This record gives sequence, structure tokens and C-alpha cells, in this order.
Amino acid sequence: MREAAPAQSRKQYLREAALLSFCDPPPPQCSVLWSLSRREWESLLHWLDLSGLALYFLDRMANLQFSGSLPEFVLARLQKNLEDNTERTRSMIAESVAIQQEFQSAHVSYAVLKGLSLWPCSVPAPELRSQFDLDFLVVEKSASSAKSILERRGYRLYQASRRSWEFKRNERPGLSLKDLYKVQPSHAVELHIEPNRSGQSSLMDRLEMRNLYECTMPVLSPVDLLLGQGLHAYKHVCSEFSRAAHLLEFRRHVMARFNDSTFWLTLRAAAEENPRASLGLGVVTLLITHVMDNFAPKGLTEWTVDSLPKSVRQWVQMYGRRAVFGSFPGTKLYLLLQKELETAGIPAKRQLRQVLLPNHLPPPIIRAFPDETVAVRLARYRMQLVLILLRLRFHLVEGIRYAWESRRWRRLRSRFTS
Repeated sequence: MREAAPAQSRKQYLREAALLSFCDPPPPQCSVLWSLSRREWESLLHWLDLSGLALYFLDRMANLQFSGSLPEFVLARLQKNLEDNTERTRSMIAESVAIQQEFQSAHVSYAVLKGLSLWPCSVPAPELRSQFDLDFLVVEKSASSAKSILERRGYRLYQASRRSWEFKRNERPGLSLKDLYKVQPSHAVELHIEPNRSGQSSLMDRLEMRNLYECTMPVLSPVDLLLGQGLHAYKHVCSEFSRAAHLLEFRRHVMARFNDSTFWLTLRAAAEENPRASLGLGVVTLLITHVMDNFAPKGLTEWTVDSLPKSVRQWVQMYGRRAVFGSFPGTKLYLLLQKELETAGIPAKRQLRQVLLPNHLPPPIIRAFPDETVAVRLARYRMQLVLILLRLRFHLVEGIRYAWESRRWRRLRSRFTS
């Protein structure tokens, strides 16, 4: 039986029990779920929503024939969420197909990322996944055409960098967590730009075509799909709040390929020239192993987990559970991991000082609308003010916690590196 760590709270222990229910067989710790109070269930359901696990949990309970052991209000709530999310998923798929049809008519060179491409290896059914936007990989020469298509469909550009452009359509203030699974008129699309690299291998050279929902969709090759998924999960581990669903989906994908030795050899060859790949996959694989079970084949672990620096392993040991089972909006303890990865040759995207003490306000959740009413404008301002106050509190509280843990980490690190 898996015992709770000394510093683990009751809430985190229950969250761990929920995640461990996905192991085969579920460990005895999961039995604690059948004796929760209503308040504890409500707290756990809130975390399951935010972590993206709620509908996976419902599906898992049904597969284990444990649904009857859930309290009636829990089962009813999860089943209603599934009904709503099924309708929402259909709406998002219809929007994705419509966009792709326009991309194809305009000869845009693109591929579907995440979302539908993760089914069925990572996701048992699309309607079980908590998805917030549509992601497409677009070659640089097609980016302006893709942008024009989205703008003609009513999307507005919110953020743009060299590698990604974020668009929103029909966005409105006033949505809350209660609307998480419901169909909304709003949609978000992110274009990930694939640079033109003459003479170099590209993800677009290895695409596969899949027929889904009466649409022929280009998706990444199996190796690129798992590599991209693992690095996406790694990116979220190296952030304030890591959704446990990303880890569960990656675990399921790895287990689906477990006995395919050729696949693991091909993956290793594809990742050889990218040190971020071996370290990133190693961190994610070790973290899942630490909080759940041994799930990965030697063909993956021998060049990822086994090559991790000792300090990175120690971070997973000390802070892994807090990273996975923590509450939103998360912590800044990932910065300790980031510093160790920098030492291993993986540069941080933002300097430590910028993360600890941001010198700018968060970007607007919703931009101004042409001819918007006073009520809509006030609702936008109220949303933004709440966000600013929440972020200010987060930076103050987590900045102090980081400073305390940083001193503790330095003392401990000096012991296991001496």
C-alpha cells in the first residue's frame, strides 16, 4: 500500500488516490475514495475539473464497475458533465473540420496538433478530453494565408510570437468554471509556425493522413506525435500549474506502444540531436513513475530517465507530488527544476528575475469589441481586475514560498552533489 508522504495534505492524498485509480490494478489507497464526505468530494471534483481528469475518472470507474460505489450526486454531476462535453466536443470538431476545409481549399500546408490526433492512443474517446482550443501546425510560408482565413471566420489575433499565433472568436466576459463543459459560441485557435528550413528535415515531411469525421486530416507521424506530446507535458511541468491529464495521456500513449521495439529505436534516433527531448521525456517519464507506477519500456527509459542529472531526480522526489497534486494557480517551485535543467544545458525561456518579479500586467483576457455596450465593457474590466489581483497575490505568496524552498534546496543539493 502506498502511504502518504509526511508533508502531503489530506487533499493531496485524495487527489493521488483518484489518479492511482488509473493503475492496473488500482492500489489499496484508492479505497479511501469510498468514505469521503460531501465536502471532500466537492473539493476533489473541483481539482478533477481543473486537472482535466474528471471525465477520464468517470470512464475509469465505469470500466472498473465502480460507478455504483460513487455517491449519487457525484455520479449525476459527472454524467451531466459528460453529456455537456460530448456536445461541446462535437461543436469543436465541426469548427475544426470547417477551418481545415478552408485551409485545404487555399492549399495551406498544415497539420492537426493535439486534440483529435491524440485519439485513440492517448485518449479513449474525444468527448472525454478537456480541450480549450484548436491547434494547427502551419508552415511559415502558409501562415499569412491561414491568418486571413481565420480572420474571415471572425477570429481576432490576441498574441503573436515568432513561433505561435493565438486567435479568439465570439469571446465574451462572464464565463466561469461552471461553463467548462458546456457548448459556447466562442472558439480559440492557435497556429504553431513551422519555420522554413531549406535542406533540413521538417515535421511536415513525415505527416500521415487520417480520415476522421468525414474529413481527411494531416497529423504528425507516430514518432513525432509522441515526442511532441511528451515535450508538451514537460513544458507544463516546467510551469506554475501542471494538469495531471497531460501526464495520464502520455502514460497511456507510451503503454500503447510498449512492445513496439522498432518504434522506440526510431524515437531515439529522432531525438538524438535535441538535448531538450531526452531530458524533457526523462523528466515526464520519471515524474509519472514517481506518482503512479513503472509504465515505460527500457527502450524509452535507458536514454531518457537513466541520463537525468541527480539533482533533477531529487527535484522529482521532493516536489513531484506537489507539482502534480497541487491546487490552481500552482507554485513557483518549478523554477528550482528549471535552474537544474539550465545546468544540464537546457536554457530557460525567461530569466528567473522576470518570472519572480514581472514588470508588466497580464495581457487582456478579452479585448475591446467594436460598439460594445457599457455593460460588456464593465464586465471586461471586472474580469481583468480580478485577474490582476489574483496574479498579484500569487506572485507575493509563491515568491515567498520559493525563497524559503530555494534556501532549503541549496542546502540539500550540496549534500547529494558532494
